[in-house]
Amino acid sequence: MMRLDHVSFAVGPDGMDATVKRITDALGVDRVKGGIHPRFGTTNAIIPLTDRQYLEIVEVLDHPSANKAPFGQAVRNRSQIGGGWMGWCVTVDDLVPFEDRLGRRSVPGNRKFPDNQELTWQQIGIKGLIADPQVPYLLRWDDGTEHLHPSRAYEPQAKLVKLSIAGSPKRVADWLGSPDADPFDNVAVEWVAPSGTPGIMSVTFSTPKGEVTI
Repeated sequence: MMRLDHVSFAVGPDGMDATVKRITDALGVDRVKGGIHPRFGTTNAIIPLTDRQYLEIVEVLDHPSANKAPFGQAVRNRSQIGGGWMGWCVTVDDLVPFEDRLGRRSVPGNRKFPDNQELTWQQIGIKGLIADPQVPYLLRWDDGTEHLHPSRAYEPQAKLVKLSIAGSPKRVADWLGSPDADPFDNVAVEWVAPSGTPGIMSVTFSTPKGEVTI
């Protein structure tokens, strides 16, 4: 099973609160405070979406972990050029085929809730995203954490409708080990020939204000 899980937006030079306000105002939704990723040196805010998806607004912290962890490096890199869409994440049932193909092991991630419950997962592919921002990174949520998934812990407020990605469908299909670069039933992917750096160009949502593209 392969499913689009979330999209990540790195904050701009005006910081987390201003970036979150700009996006939530555009979508007509409320902000949900996320939390700190201690292993990655980052923190996030969440916009829950339908279909077990969410939008993550993420900021790098002034913390040693951010210098060591590829995820922290990826967030910092995107924020330093003004912020914006950093990447997309696909969840899978089994990360072993991707570990074998990439020649490295997945790394653990975690985020604690205010009530001390902990959401944990394994992920791989951030180094690939840094090198080639059109490709998604891969994630597997740890067993027993399904109820803490950001789309389930909070009330979904919008729906992800379409990704517009500058890049090569074949490159992404090869990366996913899939015959199709868009193996998702409920999200359209529009491919645009890159004129510069490949990656997510925009994301379209169905919201209380109608369809909105960011």
